[in-house]
Amino acid sequence: MLFDLLLVGYIACAGFVAAGVLGSLYQLITREPPRFGFAGEHLPGFLAGLFLCVFAGPFIIMRNAIRGRRIEKRPLGWLVASSTIAGMWSMCSGIMVMNVALILVGMG
Repeated sequence: MLFDLLLVGYIACAGFVAAGVLGSLYQLITREPPRFGFAGEHLPGFLAGLFLCVFAGPFIIMRNAIRGRRIEKRPLGWLVASSTIAGMWSMCSGIMVMNVALILVGMG
């Protein structure tokens, strides 16, 4: 039981790290923070925006939640709910990240 909880935590952390790296890379390249929106007018731009939102979603949610708590003085429950959503999302994307990592090292 404890091993399962640790494994879920590790996978969620892997998903959140992947989201943070992707979100930070996007911000480094475009000089603007990532946000939920599909700015591409053509199919490649749309698909890139979709990929960004799917995998950097937890990073975007947490950045907006912390900013909302600090600047807009949103209630603490807002931050807790946002953290829960980002954590579950990180766990789902972490499963994909770990599967890709296992395939790359030849164990999958």
